[in-house]
Amino acid sequence: MPRMRIRGPEGTSTITLSDDAKISDLISEIALKTSLTNFDIKYGYPPKPLLLSQSEPSLPLSKLDIKLNGEQLTISSREERKSGGSPKSTSPSDSKTSSIPPKVKDRQTAEAKSFSFSGMHGDAKNTSDSAPPVALSRKRGIAGDVPEIPIPELQATLVLRVMPDDNSCLFRAFGTAVLPGDDLSMHELRSVVASTIQGKPELYSKVVLEQAPDDYCRWIQTSDAWGGAIEMGILAEAFGIEVVCVDVQSLSIHKFHESGTNTRCVLIYSGIHYDMLALSPFSSTPENDIRVFDKSDDTIIAKAVELCSKLREKHYYTDTGGMAIKCKDCGVIVHGEAQAAAHAQQLGHYNMAEVDT
Repeated sequence: MPRMRIRGPEGTSTITLSDDAKISDLISEIALKTSLTNFDIKYGYPPKPLLLSQSEPSLPLSKLDIKLNGEQLTISSREERKSGGSPKSTSPSDSKTSSIPPKVKDRQTAEAKSFSFSGMHGDAKNTSDSAPPVALSRKRGIAGDVPEIPIPELQATLVLRVMPDDNSCLFRAFGTAVLPGDDLSMHELRSVVASTIQGKPELYSKVVLEQAPDDYCRWIQTSDAWGGAIEMGILAEAFGIEVVCVDVQSLSIHKFHESGTNTRCVLIYSGIHYDMLALSPFSSTPENDIRVFDKSDDTIIAKAVELCSKLREKHYYTDTGGMAIKCKDCGVIVHGEAQAAAHAQQLGHYNMAEVDT
């Protein structure tokens, strides 16, 4: 069944149509989700007009030259909403927050701004070139049993749900929490990021992205592109949920989209990888995991830090500041992200792996 994410003037939603759905069905669903009667539709990146009016309303979507399954459609109004309601109000604190792009001032990334293991950038600086981020594979997963934190008062256990090392771990971790069971979420989430960046050029500039925005948008939509703080901030706001990210090595806590939401999910950052925390009811299976939590209760965050402390004891993190890194292009071994960044900039070698020495 075709599935699309709709991004309208008042937020995002998802529509699922039958396999034999027609153009008229799609238009009706968009009108229902957005409360708009007269609207323009754009898709893809760069956004291109979807001119459905040039085809018969009875034409099946499967007959279109464009494959819409998994696409994000951006909807803009041609006139006032049919409901006559006013746009969502924004509190002063929300306005202030929305003018600042999400980023993390992390000591591990302070030395090499052009070297992006994960997108968790420090203070950005303007660069003349848009070099591709370094692709780094980690050498280890977790040794032995994955730590768990029982929470008897909740009749459940806090568990780490480990994501595959497939360059989409952030998107997969977020999608597993917010869109469980959705096989299309990786593509959709990348598309949400790209369209948001393109729609807010004053916020997501070359200085912030450390790369030309158009290049960044093309890159983040590839399967090899890693996500980080920028992506977490965008996705948190797009889905109306607070994202709490706990760093295994430092046990520091970073929050994204703190205001205007009542729920949160918790991700675990281990240097160059993201996993997800879930609350598993006693004697249950992962299908019954609780992945989204009430923001008013900080018990889960406290227990998440406790779990990360156990992960740190097992050295379940990558020390990007001092680890040994082997260049897969020429075989040289460097130490730390600063040396790796210099090597990449000098020789154009961007394919590297963490190794033991």
